[in-house]
Amino acid sequence: MARNYPVVVGVAQLTNRPRTLDDAVEPIEMMARAAREAADDAGSAGLLAELDSVQVVNSLTWPYQDPPGFLAQRIGATPRHKVYTTVGGETPQRLVNETAGAIAEGHIRLALIAGAEALESRRLARRLNQRLDWSVRGNPEHVAGDTRQGFNEMEARHGATLPTRVYPLFENAIRAHLGHTIDQHQEHLGRLYARFSAVAAANPYAWYPAARSAQEIRTAGPGNRMVCFPYPKLMNAIIETDQAAALIVTGSQTARELGIPEERWVYLHGCGDAVDKWYVSERLNYYHSPAIRAATQRALGMAGIGVDGVAMFDLYSCFPAAVQLATDALGLRADDPRPLTVTGGLPYAGGPGNNYVSHSIAAAVGRLRENPDQYALVTGLGWFATKHSAGVYSARPPAGAWERTRPQVDQAQVDAMESPPFAEEANGSAVVETYTVAFNREGEPEQGIIVGRLHPHPQPLSRSAGEGSSAPRFFANTEPDPALLWQMTREEFVGRRGSVVFDPATRKNAFRPA
Repeated sequence: MARNYPVVVGVAQLTNRPRTLDDAVEPIEMMARAAREAADDAGSAGLLAELDSVQVVNSLTWPYQDPPGFLAQRIGATPRHKVYTTVGGETPQRLVNETAGAIAEGHIRLALIAGAEALESRRLARRLNQRLDWSVRGNPEHVAGDTRQGFNEMEARHGATLPTRVYPLFENAIRAHLGHTIDQHQEHLGRLYARFSAVAAANPYAWYPAARSAQEIRTAGPGNRMVCFPYPKLMNAIIETDQAAALIVTGSQTARELGIPEERWVYLHGCGDAVDKWYVSERLNYYHSPAIRAATQRALGMAGIGVDGVAMFDLYSCFPAAVQLATDALGLRADDPRPLTVTGGLPYAGGPGNNYVSHSIAAAVGRLRENPDQYALVTGLGWFATKHSAGVYSARPPAGAWERTRPQVDQAQVDAMESPPFAEEANGSAVVETYTVAFNREGEPEQGIIVGRLHPHPQPLSRSAGEGSSAPRFFANTEPDPALLWQMTREEFVGRRGSVVFDPATRKNAFRPA
């Protein structure tokens, strides 16, 4: 009996650059256009009418009451299965993984996965003080997935609520763990992202299709303001884009029945999903991700290959820390010559909300059709390197049975890892585990965020402060002293000793360096 292997058979990407509001296209229409182009890409007439599943990635731009139902109406589909996801950049790959499992088990026959953002159009409308003549807004009736915020109330009190402020906490911990000086590490990050921008320069769908030098990327200045140390703007995902992407996923048997040419098929060989400790304050440390390792190792193992068998990657790249957490989990060297992105990444190809990975999958499918014996590994993450999904793709058919391992198998191992103890009200001697400095739009530092450990006795400086320690962790802020904040961007503060005091009035901890 022939196996019904999960295959991506149609892909499409759309980038709209509105100059006036007449050029603005609302997200649901962008998705519909991408869906039609994906059906054309599959080369089978009437494909959208055959859909029994329509799935929509959470959109930040414009809420609709029933996004998958609304999209189905626009494209002439009558699906019995509809999904609208919660927030998370991993969701496109997770939807592919879940859909593939449902196809293999006979629960889904033909699925559309689509997403779109038009945040640049929203920005333009605000700038012009005009209203967008789009569909009626409404709260989504059903949302699939974990709807928790990515931060808790204690983290929020200390300013750790935005990706631009949290990923730098990872980055500074990574730098200290690697033993780099601040200048060495900025040079390292510039080289890393120069590679990404070079890929974006050749990507016709990229929001910023221009190659940038490592020096340009790493150097803060008027055109590249510091956002949150150590990231100037060119190291940050660009969310204000108008971009859409769509994927059509089915089984190989169904694809043959529908007359979809085999040269359009790209197989999902392996997949994995895992979640790190949900809140940043609970993480084991800030330079490793057990969940990325679990998800990618599961995907590679299911595909029957090691990392050396992968010809191309698209590692989620909202910030450099995300890329480095993935390369660490995969055991990749910083100078590995293989492409780490097939799009150019979120700062250059564009970071359309939760839907970037739909673009990276579409781009990978295009490359694999041209190189049918190669494998691609795509990763996605949500919130603050919290939720992770991975997929291994190839135009070469799998050799044996296809069966998705239940994510709970890997999740149980991650959940069993013990978090450090936590002191919400911290008082006493302390050492900095990681930190960052947030800047305003004028390029001046305005807030220091500290993650530290309480230590009753003086401790030696450590490149990985707190590693393996049972000392309670705490979150704190520094005094808003410009001289101190500038000092924190010029001197290594990971491992810096000092004291922490809890203020009952604000319910915030204040860290003072020794």
